[in-house]
Amino acid sequence: MRRLFVVGVIGLLVAEVANVYFIMPMPGSQQMRSIDAAYTLYKWRWLLRALFGALLVVGLPSVWRLGGWRRGAAAASLVLVAFVTYAVNFQMSADHMFRQPSVVNMQPVSHNKVALNRLVVGLAINGDARAYPLQFIGYHHQVIDSVAGRRVLVSYCTVCRTGRVFAPVIAGRTETFRLVGMDHFNAMLEDQTTGSWWRQANGEAITGTLKGTKLPELPMVQVTLRQWLAMYPNSLIMQGDPAFTDEYAKDYAYERGWSRKKLTGTDTASWKDKSWVVGIEVNGTSRAYDWNRLNRERIVNDTLGGAPVVVLLGPDSLSYFAFRRPSEATRFALRGDSLVADGRSYALSGQGATGTLQPLNASQEFWHSWRTFQPATGRY
Repeated sequence: MRRLFVVGVIGLLVAEVANVYFIMPMPGSQQMRSIDAAYTLYKWRWLLRALFGALLVVGLPSVWRLGGWRRGAAAASLVLVAFVTYAVNFQMSADHMFRQPSVVNMQPVSHNKVALNRLVVGLAINGDARAYPLQFIGYHHQVIDSVAGRRVLVSYCTVCRTGRVFAPVIAGRTETFRLVGMDHFNAMLEDQTTGSWWRQANGEAITGTLKGTKLPELPMVQVTLRQWLAMYPNSLIMQGDPAFTDEYAKDYAYERGWSRKKLTGTDTASWKDKSWVVGIEVNGTSRAYDWNRLNRERIVNDTLGGAPVVVLLGPDSLSYFAFRRPSEATRFALRGDSLVADGRSYALSGQGATGTLQPLNASQEFWHSWRTFQPATGRY
């Protein structure tokens, strides 16, 4: 009977630690292809707790009757199990570490308190423009909002440096998500209905009953708030939730690439794991553009997936854009904050007097992230 107590204690400790090890950034955990095993373990966690808990309870009386140091060891084991269980499920749980705002507070420019040189994820649908500062969504990881009458999920993963906007709709039904952990250093969300796990980098369910399903991705840009307001002066801007003031980034280290932290810091050299790239995908073909080279050249006229494209940095050297070019013969140049070619001029929003350029979703990411989730990518 005493062995049952030992097995119960060890089983509970291993099961609780394993539940967070595979889905949190712990040594070696994010390099493994273990997501299905992690999901199975998570799905059956209550059964495992009941099983090992029962063994502990059944074996405890026999250990307790021995008295002396064995009783003390049993008491210490119970305290350890309680501590690990609490730490794993509350202190180390992703949705307890990074909580959602009580309300997404969107304000016009006249009531805005966000500095104009902060980076934002910008979204415009049918004339309804909104900006979500990285200093806020980088902590929350995901916020749900309504834009032009449509529900949107605005997400950001600081470990991958990936901003994405999705329509949180599955089979015609609006879904609710929570942050559950990460896989290959990318934030992972869990839908409320089926409990499937979704990858933030591409909106794909990677395990669970909806595995292989993708959320519709919406067009967005990552720019400074000043640049966004130059394009959309009537935009609403997300304000911070006062409950999380201490959690929000106060400095610019992350946004500007000055941070050297292990998970979120930047490598200023090119093509290193934590180097910045701008990645785009056209017609199933993806390519990464080195940020340092973009910073030097400012604009790149390229062909990707058989389509002529242009990738460029704005005058602030922080905002970036990607568009389809009207034709292979159209070679754009930058003139201040305008794209010019063949006597025609376009604003950085893509708007021109004679037409509008088709925008492409472009993502500024750490190189390790882009190549992991776009394994067939090329380099410019």
